[in-house]
Amino acid sequence: MASNVQRNVIVNRESPPFNDPNVRRAVALTLDRQAFLDTLTQGKGTVGGALLAPPEGIWGMPPDVLQKLPGYHPDVAKNRAEARVLMEKAGFGPNNRLKLKVSTRNIPPYRDPAVILLDQLKHIYIDAELDAVDTTQWFPKVRKRDYTIGLNLTGNGIDDPDQTFFENYACGSENNFDGYCNPEIDKLFEQQSMEIDQDKRKTLVWDIERRLAEDVARPVLYHNRSGTCWYPYVKGYVPMINSIYNGIRMEDVWLDK
Repeated sequence: MASNVQRNVIVNRESPPFNDPNVRRAVALTLDRQAFLDTLTQGKGTVGGALLAPPEGIWGMPPDVLQKLPGYHPDVAKNRAEARVLMEKAGFGPNNRLKLKVSTRNIPPYRDPAVILLDQLKHIYIDAELDAVDTTQWFPKVRKRDYTIGLNLTGNGIDDPDQTFFENYACGSENNFDGYCNPEIDKLFEQQSMEIDQDKRKTLVWDIERRLAEDVARPVLYHNRSGTCWYPYVKGYVPMINSIYNGIRMEDVWLDK
């Protein structure tokens, strides 16, 4: 089932060289999302943007629309060729490779995709090493933006643009870990939230998704899928198809034994 938990790349936009939009865009272009899916989810995960991908997600972009965003085109070699040009404009190349650390929480759901990210960064002149951070230090580190680039997980309780946008991308939000802030897009957050026509709202949401991707706000790698099981004597449990957070209070669950 879709869990509404995504793996994403967080970039410290104030830390050189990622204060250069060309370098940030190069990172977005080098990502081979299908490689993450094949390696870590046995092909069961889903490529998506900030919002949960369809069919479980109501607001996410379908593949044909998503592939028009930077870094989502399936021709990875072409994307990386464009990325290398951008890196060369920023002064990097085969003889001047960028060395840095990719920070992540030191548990498998974070660490495993981070290892794949290290390999994919090599294609754009970035030699990175893993900075695996203990859980007790990870969240303080992220909140202080004491990192250059990192691999993070974002979990959303409901499939709704308001939670995703305001919580993760709005200026000043506590969960906006990488400090992304665009007042113009904040206004669009408000606009889509007030739109009562679902089709019109979806059009606004997709425009926001496009702009977030172009700004390299927080490149999404993939949306994970999870499995669950329970004993036959557990009654009344209804698994959610678009969240791991809803329905776990167990107020309607009982044991038939």
